[in-house]
Amino acid sequence: MAVKIRVKNLTKIFGRNSKGIYKKLSGGMSREQILTETGHTVGVNDVSFEVNEGEIFVIMGLSGSGKSTLIRCLNQLNKVTAGKVIIDGDNIVEYSREEISSFRKNKAAMVFQHFGLFTHRTVIKNVEYGLEIKGIAKEKRNEIAKSILSTVGLEGWKNNYPSELSGGMQQRVGLARALANDPDILLMDEPFGALDPLIRREMQLELLDIQAKLKKTIVFITHDVNEAFKLGDRVAVMKDGKIEQIATPEELLASPANDYIRDFIRDIDRTKVLQAKNVMYFPSALISLKDGPKIAVNEMRKAGISSLFVVDNARKLQGMVTIDDTITAINEGKSLNQILIHDFYSIEPDAYLQDLIPKATASKYPIAVIDDSNRLLGIIARVSVLSSLIQE
Repeated sequence: MAVKIRVKNLTKIFGRNSKGIYKKLSGGMSREQILTETGHTVGVNDVSFEVNEGEIFVIMGLSGSGKSTLIRCLNQLNKVTAGKVIIDGDNIVEYSREEISSFRKNKAAMVFQHFGLFTHRTVIKNVEYGLEIKGIAKEKRNEIAKSILSTVGLEGWKNNYPSELSGGMQQRVGLARALANDPDILLMDEPFGALDPLIRREMQLELLDIQAKLKKTIVFITHDVNEAFKLGDRVAVMKDGKIEQIATPEELLASPANDYIRDFIRDIDRTKVLQAKNVMYFPSALISLKDGPKIAVNEMRKAGISSLFVVDNARKLQGMVTIDDTITAINEGKSLNQILIHDFYSIEPDAYLQDLIPKATASKYPIAVIDDSNRLLGIIARVSVLSSLIQE
């Protein structure tokens, strides 16, 4: 996967003598000492990371961790004290004022927590604003705005004013305005932080749906660990201006780098993070449709199980047989095909545990994990679902 954003040794210090203070920081002076003795604030301290093209990269941290300062360095709203921000091979820290202005208009759009909509403009006029600034013809920008409003589910609200919309709808307008310029990169600074929990969850799903269609490179800031794990392909955890760990949500859960990460993720709802592929296993016994009932009984006996999945030569799932039905088939001269049952659950590998729990509780049999072509990838026993919820 191609790297879209490469940040190298980035530092941001707030204060009149930031360059001079940077020398003290580089010389070993602590963040706390600098604040106490000089009144300067170290917002970001020697941070390096990469963001791949088309991924949602979440930066997570508590208030004061430096996450919002960092994202504003990615479009130079915060002028970098030291380090590089390389995007598509260019170090934007070296850009002129005109180059940065063009960069913000064309390549990287920002979505803020507080929507920043123009109250005197209709929804569609808000979405058109960036295109208007770029000098796009009226008819063309209207066409683009209508298409984007359809993407975010607001096509019927184009002539309304922001005051007539709910908070979630206003945030969709803000997102549509950012998308209208067709930027490569979306910088999202706690965009759902001002929304109530229900609308926030809806907007998270909306963002995932939009991302599935548009494949933007997204840097997303949040203090909410559940939100970070739901949205992020990878998550960077910040503390005191530094990045403590960068990993996938699953890797953070399985291998926290230190006690701070361990405490941070302690209250994560694992059912919203772990997926079927994380808890499935390949069955110890499996038979083909061409095999007979006697082979099925022998396989179940050796594995110590009472049911068995049946596949064809391409490992496509055909059904299941039980020990009782198989013994009856032997006595009555029936084939496996005649006793196949389909009264079991099957799911895709990306299904979340929160969706599996009701199935695991209700089912008498293991859950089959299959791909789009019905090929059996693995199975999940009820104990696997429940034991995965235990905090280590």
